[in-house]
Amino acid sequence: MDGQILPQASLFLGIIPALLLLYISLKGYDEYYKDKNIYLSFVGGLIIGFISAIIEQFSVAVGILFIILFPVLEQISKTMLLNIRRLQANRETPIYGLTLGLGFGAIFVPFSIITANMTTSDLLNLVLLLIGSFGIILMHGATGILLGYGILKQQLIKYFAMAVLYHIPIPLLIFLTTSQHIEFLQVGVIFYGIIIYWYISTRILPQIKTHTEKRKRTTRIIKENS
Repeated sequence: MDGQILPQASLFLGIIPALLLLYISLKGYDEYYKDKNIYLSFVGGLIIGFISAIIEQFSVAVGILFIILFPVLEQISKTMLLNIRRLQANRETPIYGLTLGLGFGAIFVPFSIITANMTTSDLLNLVLLLIGSFGIILMHGATGILLGYGILKQQLIKYFAMAVLYHIPIPLLIFLTTSQHIEFLQVGVIFYGIIIYWYISTRILPQIKTHTEKRKRTTRIIKENS
């Protein structure tokens, strides 16, 4: 197989699993979002993810500081796009945070493949990279939910800090893992991504339905008393 095909097709290696995860995660929430905004937030995540990846590529000289600086940069990038006026205090903002985060994480898959000059002949390394990259997609989806929920609850500072803290273990794993044990890094990242995605999505996304039911009850009571 031609080694040049991989970089050209690598974008789909990030987008396809991100979209599949989004499809699975949004089951049961059809009435809580607009399709147009899902599309825009995912594409927006791809764009700011690409910009962040470029900035980080030129900032690798910061050394060990990347353990803190990169998570802060990436979470700020997502917050800037997510915290627009029309999404503030809206029930669906955590869903758009999820979508934005998945798009953001998806772009790191092709970026990692291309910057590593990886081809289809590097099958084992490619599989390991894809495993770890899916963990990163999960982490960004989870922290996107946190940011969206913070905007919904008007407690952005608190949930931004939580998103950064949940992000830090991944660059820490990268720093602690030697090149001889890269497989442990990728397995560690995917397990960490699965755990925090499950934990955050199952705790926060159902709150959207609860928030909506409370608003409906409040509206009904007001109408009954008026």
